[in-house]
Amino acid sequence: MSPLAAIFGCAGPRLTNEEMAFFRDMRPWGFILFKRNIETPDQVRALTAALRETIAAPDAPVLIDQEGGRVQRLGPPNWTRYPPGRAYGELAGKDPLLRREIARLGARLMAHDLAAVGVNVDCAPVLDVPEPGAHDIIGDRAYGQSADEVAVLGRAAAEGLIAGGVLPVVKHMPGHGRSHADSHLNLPVVEAAHVALAARDFAPFRVNSDLPMAMTAHVVFTALDPDHPATTSRRVIRQVIRGEIGFDGLLLTDDLSMKALSGDFGSRARDALAAGCDVVLHCNGVMAEMTEVARGARPLAGAAARRAKAALGRLATTPEPFDVEAGRARFAAAFEGRWAA
Repeated sequence: MSPLAAIFGCAGPRLTNEEMAFFRDMRPWGFILFKRNIETPDQVRALTAALRETIAAPDAPVLIDQEGGRVQRLGPPNWTRYPPGRAYGELAGKDPLLRREIARLGARLMAHDLAAVGVNVDCAPVLDVPEPGAHDIIGDRAYGQSADEVAVLGRAAAEGLIAGGVLPVVKHMPGHGRSHADSHLNLPVVEAAHVALAARDFAPFRVNSDLPMAMTAHVVFTALDPDHPATTSRRVIRQVIRGEIGFDGLLLTDDLSMKALSGDFGSRARDALAAGCDVVLHCNGVMAEMTEVARGARPLAGAAARRAKAALGRLATTPEPFDVEAGRARFAAAFEGRWAA
């Protein structure tokens, strides 16, 4: 039986009987954790194991947003505090090789933290290119101010995650950097010309189009489709994400519970899948909403199932050799003690 083309969250640090029964019946493709689910390393390990047990899939994807900076679900006192993407781009003056090395190292260290508690997918790196004057929802999460900087350092971070046995999810296709609104709260509308978007916003995603997984942006691009945000736009997904950008990996929606989207949750799921997303993501763990999403979703099949299998095939069964303590010392030295490691 094929899994449901959905990823769900849960309400707290331990599964309720209702959640266990729901996941067992719906069999989602994967799960996602947030700070409300996090207490201690032992507790997170137990939770990830329990989630996988509900669907009898020991290698099922368990996702988290672990970028560093203000988007970091595992944090002190039990886990390292990592810098935001911008810190890598500002590191060591004009030494691009060092910036790339440390971006990869930071991601490799994060992968070590995540794998140790059973998390095998990180919703990072952010490949959005920030536009001056735009909303700070991206802000310092971006690795730099230019498409080239973002592409290179984002690639390094993705490679560090993969080396540590964790899949990266690049976000937010085809670009969130020009947004003047926070899509958690409102629907952003970007009015830039297609040629400008292609030259700047799409570029980091195009360079990294071979990576295994990506997440859509809940953003309307008037030059591409004035009536639908990218997540539910057949035109954006098929012509831009799959076409111009050339991405053939597994495409996830951003969180369906964000206020940028409208309509009931079943319709949101149906519309996103019909537009060309492979898997829908619902994060807040609210059972009534998850039930609606499940009704609107469908089994993972066809090209989406192929992409899902290919993505999971990129998980290293044995992470590359890595001296964690030496890595932490190198990382701390690069930032001269500004970030704990």
